[in-house]
Amino acid sequence: MTAGLAPLPDRLLGHAIGPGRPWPMGASFDGDGVNFAVFSAHATLVELCLFSPDGRKELSRIAFRERDGDIWHLHLGGLTPGTVYGLRVDGPYAPEQGHRFNRHKLLLDPYARALEGRLRWSDALMGYKVGSPRADLSFDTRDSAFAVPKAVVTDTSFTWGDDLPPRHAPCDSVIYEAHVKALTRLHPGLEKPLRGTYLGIASDPMIEHLQKLGVTAIELMPVQAFVDDRFLVARGLRNHWGYNTLAFFAPEPRFMSKGALWEFQTMVRRLHSAGIEVILDVVYNHTAEGDHLGPTLSFRGLDNASYYRLADGGRFYVNDTGTGNTLNLTHPMVLRMAMDSLRYWVETCHVDGFRFDLATVLGREAHGFDPNGGFFDAIRQDPVLSTVKLIAEPWDIGPGGYQLGSYPHPFQEWNDQFRDGVRRFWRGDAGLVPDLAKRLLGSAERFDHSGRSATASVNFITAHDGFTLEDLVSFTVKRNWNNGEDNRDGHSDNHADNMGVEGPSEDPEVLAARALRKRNLLATLLLSQGVPMLLAGDELGHSQGGNNNAYAQDNEVTWLNWGAGETDLVAFIARLTALRRAHPILHQRRFLHGRTRLSDGLPDVIWRKPDASHPAPQDWHDPAFRALGVELRMAAETGDTTRAAVLLYFNCGAECALSLPKTATWSLVLDTTRPALTQGAAPATLPAQSVLMFVSVPAAGQAEGGPK
Repeated sequence: MTAGLAPLPDRLLGHAIGPGRPWPMGASFDGDGVNFAVFSAHATLVELCLFSPDGRKELSRIAFRERDGDIWHLHLGGLTPGTVYGLRVDGPYAPEQGHRFNRHKLLLDPYARALEGRLRWSDALMGYKVGSPRADLSFDTRDSAFAVPKAVVTDTSFTWGDDLPPRHAPCDSVIYEAHVKALTRLHPGLEKPLRGTYLGIASDPMIEHLQKLGVTAIELMPVQAFVDDRFLVARGLRNHWGYNTLAFFAPEPRFMSKGALWEFQTMVRRLHSAGIEVILDVVYNHTAEGDHLGPTLSFRGLDNASYYRLADGGRFYVNDTGTGNTLNLTHPMVLRMAMDSLRYWVETCHVDGFRFDLATVLGREAHGFDPNGGFFDAIRQDPVLSTVKLIAEPWDIGPGGYQLGSYPHPFQEWNDQFRDGVRRFWRGDAGLVPDLAKRLLGSAERFDHSGRSATASVNFITAHDGFTLEDLVSFTVKRNWNNGEDNRDGHSDNHADNMGVEGPSEDPEVLAARALRKRNLLATLLLSQGVPMLLAGDELGHSQGGNNNAYAQDNEVTWLNWGAGETDLVAFIARLTALRRAHPILHQRRFLHGRTRLSDGLPDVIWRKPDASHPAPQDWHDPAFRALGVELRMAAETGDTTRAAVLLYFNCGAECALSLPKTATWSLVLDTTRPALTQGAAPATLPAQSVLMFVSVPAAGQAEGGPK
């Protein structure tokens, strides 16, 4: 029993009160009742608050009387799933020492599996008196329960049947990044209650679309419950993207039609049955509580000094994320929460992997970024998490924040150098051919070390952050005015090209040039080594009107417009993914370094000029060098005996004569200037602004890969 607490009756409201156990964390229904376990190292009192089913009325408070180490626990007999609860925690209120306990503030359990109610912004959410000359050093005694979402005891059982993860090999993967609501909010083929929801993604029309594109995984922007920032609400906006997590175990309620976990689980099961993996974009670098002037919603009131990285003696927060705070993943219980959360999504919800937002934060130890830091070590040794896909966004705004290529196996990484280099090449910037060559081969200069494979590079042209593909070829200047920040937010250097007219155009020549540029960008993406990632809506020509930071636009700016139906670009992407599947040469696990193959004596990579000759050293440094060819075969190290080969040309310049190498007989299978073409003879010229793909043709009477 914790010292200083008055004894409580053994029964309350008809529920037997027992000591419970310190595991599992959070609220767990065991058939006889619910076990509660909460971490706080510096609290002097932890109370469980039970609420009415609608979360509006607090029914009772029960103090935790048992504490094992820093885990407080109790058991209430007779409670069932659906019970609504919150926490109140007492302890020192000493911001200068890092402690911000305030018993008047209702707190959300960090392990909450479901939420009742939404956050209502009020000064009562603050642990201090707003407007006080002492700022956050003052103390506020208003009850915040009316304004805080409550946790709900959840039955997580689900009939999975024969559900199995597709487990696509990374080299066979094509990722489709999407926002749950934006993807289906305007889809005319869905019933209105399903639009913008998990079940909307699980619908037949949506699954058929994903299958038609040929994607193997959908990467969902944050679905862990998040809140709308107060400054956005004041502007009449919302945090659309969701990188403002409040509950790491609970699916975001705004994407539900029934408010139940089974909706999310149904989405995963249906996508799996279609052969499509589900990857979650997760945010373990910060929480929704902001800086020292932010609200007390959960972690801050439970144990601020443990959950957050603090600076200046403890009053202020390390802000490597740009959001006001940084989670302290070097603390074992905070690390445990992150690991428990990740396992929950894999084991209970069957997701197939994670993309880690601002992942450098996750590996930053006291001495700086460490690829062998505690977070990475914990994941790599975990028998569950080490088997799923792990993708890092390899940067943050902290010291030494840019870490592209530094993550340990089996992490993959978003490759912004692919994005920028390919954009600049097709824009016509001088001297970009050497960079293009690196990107086509999986950015080996960054990733080919420590046993990593060519699939470590997740290549993309567009993502949620930045211009859409349509805007990339329509605008050169961002237009973020409707974000309310005087167009100061978002990147200013987008390596974009409007093809002669800024913004929308009805000029047929401009439209044709834009369509060709999009095909060239997509072809470069899907014909490169590494793992390609597409942005949802690019296949539909979706425009955000030049807004390259639409994080607050929960409206037609970000909602995909399906009204036009299928487009030529959908069919073109489907062709590219089909070519990629059909030719393993295009998606190899090993890096290609031009080593000689024993089977045919040819290098696995041969660089070509349009006249079939090899570029000389001076060619690589020639600013006028605009047309690059590359002849590819299976990597020499594989011992592959097939003579199959692929020949690619990328020309961002003018039309020029074309001669194909004599190392094979070639058949043309792709010409971005003639998107309807599926097979043909080699043209005499390499078209201006084009990507061409040839495949080798076996000699008459000889199967590809047979003996010489």
